[in-house]
Amino acid sequence: MKKNVGNVDRILRVILGLALLAFAFLGPEGIRMWGFIGVVPLATGIINFCPLYTLLGINTCSLKK
Repeated sequence: MKKNVGNVDRILRVILGLALLAFAFLGPEGIRMWGFIGVVPLATGIINFCPLYTLLGINTCSLKK
């Protein structure tokens, strides 16, 4: 697995994932389950790899020279 998630993208994914997970535990009763979708951006931010980016040919990692 090659890294395809850059630093800024990674930080935003982790923040969004944590916010959505907090919503899953603290949000309104009827829609709490939607907060668990936060696992996806949190995981992709932690491992620096996004399978969707691979399919779309996107790479936000900086190039190393």
